[in-house]
Amino acid sequence: MYAPQQPILILSKNTKRESGRKVQLENINAGKTIADLIRTCLGPQAMMKMLMDPMGGIVMTNDGNAILREITVQHPAAKSMIEIARTQDEEVGDGTTSVIVLAGEMLAVAEQFLQQQIHPTVIIRAYREALEDMVRILQDEVSIELDRTDKKRLSEVIKSCVGTKFVGRWSDLAVRIALDAVETVTLTENGRTEIDIKKYAKVEKIPGGSIDDSCVLRGIMLNKDVTHPKMRRYIEKPRIVLLDCPLEYKKGESQTNVEIVGDQDFTKLLQIEEEHVARLCEEIIAVKPDVVFTEKGVSDLAQHFLMKAGITAIRRLRKTDNNRLARACGATIVNRTEELTEKDVGTGAGLFEIKKLGDEYFCFVTECEDPKACTILLRGASKDVLNETERNLQDALHVARNLMLDPKLLPGGGAVEMAVSQALTNKQIQGPYRAVAQALEIIPRTLTQNCGANTIRTLTALRAKHASHPASEGPCTWGIDGETGQLVDMKEKNIWEPLSVKLQVYKTAVETAILLLRIDDIVSGSKKKSDDGSGPSPAAAAAGMGE
Repeated sequence: MYAPQQPILILSKNTKRESGRKVQLENINAGKTIADLIRTCLGPQAMMKMLMDPMGGIVMTNDGNAILREITVQHPAAKSMIEIARTQDEEVGDGTTSVIVLAGEMLAVAEQFLQQQIHPTVIIRAYREALEDMVRILQDEVSIELDRTDKKRLSEVIKSCVGTKFVGRWSDLAVRIALDAVETVTLTENGRTEIDIKKYAKVEKIPGGSIDDSCVLRGIMLNKDVTHPKMRRYIEKPRIVLLDCPLEYKKGESQTNVEIVGDQDFTKLLQIEEEHVARLCEEIIAVKPDVVFTEKGVSDLAQHFLMKAGITAIRRLRKTDNNRLARACGATIVNRTEELTEKDVGTGAGLFEIKKLGDEYFCFVTECEDPKACTILLRGASKDVLNETERNLQDALHVARNLMLDPKLLPGGGAVEMAVSQALTNKQIQGPYRAVAQALEIIPRTLTQNCGANTIRTLTALRAKHASHPASEGPCTWGIDGETGQLVDMKEKNIWEPLSVKLQVYKTAVETAILLLRIDDIVSGSKKKSDDGSGPSPAAAAAGMGE
């Protein structure tokens, strides 16, 4: 007897096929839910979220990306919203909250058009056109050039980005740390500037002390102690050798069997090991270093030889730390001791010392002549405070880096959104294009809401300010003061943000809205097996789908 086959595709939620419109509205709701979750984390008066992970650990933060990374969602559209915060964070390092809030609003304003039975492609076309205009307005009309050498101005921009974070109370310190670190790791070769914060600006967090004790070291700090207690712990102008090989007897690569007949054979074996280690140490001692760092182990025998020669040894470094050390003191990492030469020795460091911080020993290689790598030492009351400070500092570092690479500024505090919204409205195009202009107002609106000010009155006043601003005077820079909710001129208040961050926010938000509006069905690709173990044929599945 013929048994009806199961369809191959199990459809989302219930197995009935969803109509495209219904799925689009569901996606919009999912996007709005994620945006509502993050909305209170925007601006200087931002609230923080307390997140608990499955292991019982606690994260306290107002960084959009960090919050979304921790939460678990089932809806695929919500997952793609979370992905855009990650994109924003990897690309420019700041603006993660703004991008989610804006993308959620871009989706929300599309809802009315879907309910009016307007086809999604019409909405998408208008969104694309609006995005092109927004990018052009940002680059040509609203942005102003920044002089890279003007430290005061750079500090003000970074300060306005840090001001919205937990570390805002220590904004001067955070700005100084960010600028110092970025300046240190900036490398210009053949007319190309490279600023690799991730690799060469390491943040070391040590609980204890206060945040005011944090600083940027002109060199490297490692959580290591010397291998032998009698080795020197304070060396001025050290000669440093960096190795990537073990200073111990080499074990056989594959399984090796050694047959020992008499006791003299065993003695001979030990002697060979000893001679091998002695040779390694002699090759190192030949270049007269003061400190030897190796990524691998150092045997007791090697420690003995090196200590007799007055050399300090530190073992089992991380690869990344070794690379940073090489950049800081000018040494070359050597893989075989027999290849060591004078030019591999690093002489760029001014001081090597071992210090005790808290209850651990740390190794400092500081006072480097021209370090192209650095360590940022963070102190703070507790682990949670330190973790949040580090997240905030990463944003500040990225902002400083973006300004060095692309020195263009925009007014902050929602002023730029209002100016772009006004410019789009002036084009007199109705429908979804006009809706994008409305959606941009979500940033100043959210800033006002988070201050507890009267939203409608403040926004109406701000809109009027921008509408009555004469075009001859350049872009209008009036926005919302995130502390009080009052209207202020951002030029006087000195609140600026980098162009690169804002461009990325707009592009990512609009592209995500377009992507989610394009989806007209959500199907799950899991396969249902029939009782005899053979799955249905594709034809039968297709027939089953048409119910």
